[in-house]
Amino acid sequence: MQKIEALSTWLKEQNIQGAFVTSTANVYYLTGFRCFPHERLLGVFVFPDKEPVLICPGMEVLQAKNAGWKHEILGFSDTDNPWEMISEAISGRGISSVESIAVEKEHLSYHRGMQLLNLFPNASLVSVEHELNAMRLVKSKDEISILREAARLADFGIETGIAAIGRGVTELELVATVEYALKKKGAAEMSFSTTILAGEKSAMPHGNPGLKEIQPGDFVLFDLGVVVDGYCSDITRTVAYQSASEKQKEIYEVVKKAQQASLDLSKPGTRVGDLDLAARRVIEEAGYGDYFPHRIGHGLGLDVHEHPSMNEKNNEKLVEGMVYTIEPGIYLPDVGGVRIEDDVYITESGHECLTQFTKELVIVN
Repeated sequence: MQKIEALSTWLKEQNIQGAFVTSTANVYYLTGFRCFPHERLLGVFVFPDKEPVLICPGMEVLQAKNAGWKHEILGFSDTDNPWEMISEAISGRGISSVESIAVEKEHLSYHRGMQLLNLFPNASLVSVEHELNAMRLVKSKDEISILREAARLADFGIETGIAAIGRGVTELELVATVEYALKKKGAAEMSFSTTILAGEKSAMPHGNPGLKEIQPGDFVLFDLGVVVDGYCSDITRTVAYQSASEKQKEIYEVVKKAQQASLDLSKPGTRVGDLDLAARRVIEEAGYGDYFPHRIGHGLGLDVHEHPSMNEKNNEKLVEGMVYTIEPGIYLPDVGGVRIEDDVYITESGHECLTQFTKELVIVN
């Protein structure tokens, strides 16, 4: 439980009496137990010098033990008051004077924050997000191995979707084909709702697949990812069906060049914001700056969108072990959109693209 120990050390250094971590991703990161409790309470209490305690629905206790959690588990039924159980567990550890508690301020609800302060009326709530983000930023070799497998399955999903394109096939049919094939390969869940958009709909960066039928000359944009052992992949590829106009070919090549400009800078020591600026400069010089409305990418790991935000104002530096996406795009309302996205791992001297499906313009016949 090195991660628990690292968080305990930070609490001690900051003179914080405890941390209450409640998001599924961070509970999994700290404990190895992955749980989606719906409206029920899930959390792990970590202390500077006391045994941690996990609280979860009683029906999940066996899974928590099987996940390797060796410390106390508070399993509650739907008629129990979990906060009373928490109070008893903390009192049993001899903890009485609490001045501050670290929580995920962006996740903890107001109601649960009030319940926590009812237990510790004199305590203030401080943020633990920065420390957890810093811990999760650099991936271990084991984490990279899992992310590499998630990326491999994402490549397979793109390959499957492209092979299923045909005249009259709908966006949702393609979604169903891709997800069915991935589940047969062992992908238990997707990182997010699979996005497959055709024709003018591909010009919507976050459009919703529907019953739009694929037609000759359409761009078809695939954005998908899978979860492997809790870790996410995220890939986007754009192809053309039967033919591509000169305008379509032009914007495709601009996006590919923009992505390469960011990839060329992907190495330790580069300022994060420079990756965004490098791609944006290519797109702006081609005359399409107004049609690239989002950042270059985002961190990737237990959450499909996690720290850092890869935007032009981010002054953080790339370090070995980081994993993030690079995904420039151009979206023309009357033509369609192109986005090319890869999962990038920073190595000792450069980078590795975990997703490897071809980035040459594919024209499906």
